[in-house]
Amino acid sequence: MSMTSDQVENAAKELFLAEKNRKQIGLLSVQYEKMNMEDAYEVQKALVKRKIKDGLKIKGWKIGLTSKAMQNALNINIPDSGILFDNMLFEDGDSIPTSRFIETRIEAEIAFVMKHSLSGKNISRQEVLKATDYVLPSLEILDTRIMRLDKSLGKSRNVFDTISDNAANAGVVTGNIKNNPYDFDLRRVGAIVIKNGEVEETGLGAGVLNDPVTGIIWLLNRLSQYGQKISSGDLILSGSFIRPIEARKGDEFFADFGEFGSVKCHFD
Repeated sequence: MSMTSDQVENAAKELFLAEKNRKQIGLLSVQYEKMNMEDAYEVQKALVKRKIKDGLKIKGWKIGLTSKAMQNALNINIPDSGILFDNMLFEDGDSIPTSRFIETRIEAEIAFVMKHSLSGKNISRQEVLKATDYVLPSLEILDTRIMRLDKSLGKSRNVFDTISDNAANAGVVTGNIKNNPYDFDLRRVGAIVIKNGEVEETGLGAGVLNDPVTGIIWLLNRLSQYGQKISSGDLILSGSFIRPIEARKGDEFFADFGEFGSVKCHFD
């Protein structure tokens, strides 16, 4: 680590207050020039502790940066991860209160709900599927408590900023159809994402590391380094197979996953 414990706590406090006050902070990667990935996850860990102390409960994990396009944009070759909390969960058709957020975007993903705990390295694809209760369509809500671009410096946020900011996580809208993971080739499950009546994006599950299950295997490998695990009942967002779509007050979204189901929401 290059950041001191005090610097980690200060960064986490800034992010915590930024979300509370709906006011973005500057780039942590500029404020702490030598910041690395280990530092970023330590900031995220400190932020998570603050959220738990504030009364929130962990409900699962999100996996991000799973597409080659997003990895290339941030000059990274691995995904990242963040924590899902109970105040982030929305149901199909819900109105999303924009007053809670700063600069929202949405992504389409396949969500997994686990019936058994999983931990350790080198977990197989079959072990992941066996531990899965069901899979369902979802829309992830992204937000950024860190500015995307510092125009005065001409610098954009990087992966260390994103990881620190709980992987830009803000919410998830889940569909109401619970699918058996063995009933679908998850690589070929796709979505047509419609914004305000117009097709905005399309994609397939194969866009997520060639297989959405691969993202969960990656997450398990990362968690094993810190003695952590995926728990029974956890909701796991396996990664987006579309580019992020801007979402503002008044916008309506409908993601058609075909036989896999659908999910919709309205930003109010």
